[in-house]
Amino acid sequence: MAVSLRIIALCAFLTAMMFAVRSESTGDESTHVKSLRNSTMADRLDESGELKHEHAEDDPEAIAAMVESNIRNSTERRKLGFLSCGTGNPIDDCWRCDRNWIRNRKRLADCAIGFGRNAVGGRDGRYYVVTDPSDDDAVNPRPGTLRHAVIQDRPLWIVFKRDMVITLKQELIMNSFKTIDGRGANVHIANGACITIQYVTNVIVHGLHIHDCKPTGNAMVRSSPSHYGWRTMADGDGISIFGASHVWIDHNSLSGCSDGLIDAIMGSTAITISNNYFTQHNEVMLLGHSDSNTRDKVMQVTVAYNHFGEGLTQRMPRCRHGYFHVVNNDYTSWEMYAIGGSANPTINSQGNRFLASNNQFTKEVTKRIVNSDDNQWKEWNWRSEGDLLLNGAYFTPSGGGASASYARASSLAAKPSSLVSTLTSDAGVLNCRKGVQC
Repeated sequence: MAVSLRIIALCAFLTAMMFAVRSESTGDESTHVKSLRNSTMADRLDESGELKHEHAEDDPEAIAAMVESNIRNSTERRKLGFLSCGTGNPIDDCWRCDRNWIRNRKRLADCAIGFGRNAVGGRDGRYYVVTDPSDDDAVNPRPGTLRHAVIQDRPLWIVFKRDMVITLKQELIMNSFKTIDGRGANVHIANGACITIQYVTNVIVHGLHIHDCKPTGNAMVRSSPSHYGWRTMADGDGISIFGASHVWIDHNSLSGCSDGLIDAIMGSTAITISNNYFTQHNEVMLLGHSDSNTRDKVMQVTVAYNHFGEGLTQRMPRCRHGYFHVVNNDYTSWEMYAIGGSANPTINSQGNRFLASNNQFTKEVTKRIVNSDDNQWKEWNWRSEGDLLLNGAYFTPSGGGASASYARASSLAAKPSSLVSTLTSDAGVLNCRKGVQC
């Protein structure tokens, strides 16, 4: 009997201990939940969006699986054949499927391809909302203006509160690590100075109407919070890229400027120009400053998924010295030539659609800007691979086809030219509205 009582007492004691341990565990869980409620969202979420304790150890197998999945998804998105949104355009398919794009704007920075694929812009900074379209003082810009935003020393993702037309009194001189994101508003930079990206890095320009840019200068202009200086006369380019790197120009509509629509010179490199719509202009795009400026030998530029539309004459692009990948663009017509160059550039033309006009004297896609007695151009590496040549258009290739040269002028896999119409159907500024896919 005594033994039985001892056993019963021992069982009761063990049962009580089990309840105590369970109660203690529940208390810890309660404390953990309170801690999660009081922590910031950044502390609480891991990369996959799951709630996570700040001291928790990650499962190595789960981490490996996540990394493998991210790599696979990223690779698939960037293949031109991947139709996640039905377009096959890997840049657009990377972000346009998201109805909550307005909350996930910075996802765009992970979608670049080509030589400018590492341009992060202002991804790692705060948002800056432009509320004021004025540009009254280029030395002391007013807070809330676009000029005040782009000169700051810290990374910024710049957006616009409403539709606006910004007429710049002087060049808009950008600082490093900036994104100008016009999505969700109808933003025009027009009828004055335009954008200068000079001796800086990591710049993204997306979703702007840029047109009727004028020469300005002979004035003091601020380029950072701590510096302003005298600017000589600017040419009136839409976007001027000068000694800059890691630049991505995407989904803009450009037309009718005094000089070039986009010019990249003076050793600029790591540039992607994609999904833009060019119209009504003479000298569209200059890549390389001059034949004598050998600094441009380092230049690598991707020109992809753009629509070269009506009313264009030449320079789509005009290249010097460097390495240029012209891929899956749509050329509606040209009045002189489409792709030209001098000073031995390497031009890799793949999967483009070239539609010549009815003028029998402007059927040639290419033009070498050389003296009539200079035959050195025959050694330049220019090739056409998979291009669709319509209405009598023809491309004059040259060079020995050195594999190393074309390797430096290759930045992504080309899609068949038969799909160019789909790939470029949304070139230019997109009509993005809150809660709806762009």
